Amino acid sequence: MPLTASGPPTSPGTLARLLPIMAVVLIAFLVIGLALPVLPLHVHRGLGLGTFMVGLITGSQFAASLVSRVWSGHYADSRGARRAVVAGLLAAAAAGLLYLLSLLFVGAPVVSVTILLLGRALLGGAESFVITGALSWGLALVDPQSAGRVIAWVGMAMFAALALGAPAGSALYADHGFTAIALATALAPIGTLLLVAPLRPTAPLHRDRPAFARMLGAVWMPGLGAAFGSVGFGAIIAFGSLLFAERGWSPVWLAFSTFAACLIAARVIGGHLPDRFGGARVALVCASIEAVGLALVWLAPSRIWAAVGAGLAGFGYSLVYPGLGVEAVRRAPPQSRGAAMGAFTACLDLALGVSGPALGLIAGGAGLGTVFLTSTLVVLGAAAVAMRLLRASSPAG
Repeated sequence: MPLTASGPPTSPGTLARLLPIMAVVLIAFLVIGLALPVLPLHVHRGLGLGTFMVGLITGSQFAASLVSRVWSGHYADSRGARRAVVAGLLAAAAAGLLYLLSLLFVGAPVVSVTILLLGRALLGGAESFVITGALSWGLALVDPQSAGRVIAWVGMAMFAALALGAPAGSALYADHGFTAIALATALAPIGTLLLVAPLRPTAPLHRDRPAFARMLGAVWMPGLGAAFGSVGFGAIIAFGSLLFAERGWSPVWLAFSTFAACLIAARVIGGHLPDRFGGARVALVCASIEAVGLALVWLAPSRIWAAVGAGLAGFGYSLVYPGLGVEAVRRAPPQSRGAAMGAFTACLDLALGVSGPALGLIAGGAGLGTVFLTSTLVVLGAAAVAMRLLRASSPAG
């Protein structure tokens, strides 16, 4: 049976517990948001490399997150969620130092992009520890009936950071180049440690945990749906700015910021819906909306229509991840929630890590617009998975 909410849409107690963790996630992910709209431009224009390399650089962060995701979940369960967040912040600062090092070799693009790839990979691992630790921390602070709210609200802080970071990163890049992005990536995580220090940690869980194969078997179906739904997100972050630049639309960050702003608005309004109506039902509706938005970006005759499409895609994607996340959490034992969220999110990382280079090849062969048509079709797969989960959980299923 689907989870039900037992209180108002946004319980003041739940929100009060989550706000400090949301603040940490907001600042930590701001450094990722700074780079999102300008990294493709830096690689494509600054280093003179092709769209496949743009996709590879973008996807490498998610590929590294995939490798470290389950490890970060077990670390949060066994060593404590706060320690996982601290480890992620330190790794993020080190990634910023690699960004700076790559700039010493811009005259040798292959060397520069190799160092940049290492920095992106390290940042992917850092992101994994920060967000998995934050989600595990939040889930431990509230009652199990609020799992959807935790996933939605902590994720909302992440996307708020990405939305704020996109225009800020574009401005920094225009005035000071990629050096400013690299410096911010190195320094902001260190500052965020000051927010983490006074927060109350949760006790590590030392009880026996299910084997990884069993855990993956419990969450793979919701994870597959999240993977399909996240391809649209990957298309926006990797190729939205390039699409706008190619068509002479400005500002180039408009598609991503509209996507993120609408996602945040939808989570503010409807973050409680997966808990109240069931994650699969909400994910089915939202994946369909996301697909419509991506199709509109593909067909857009102007920047306004492209921004509207990106906004619809963000509004739809907003509850695909938390909706399917509720389905994953309720299949996992309480002592393994961090590992469950790690395994669930690993499916998302796999999709983003693979789709970046794959969509880059499509862009190079068939044009940037085709990226969004392809993403539309893949996102419809998330709706199909949600429908299957809904049927399986119904009394007649």
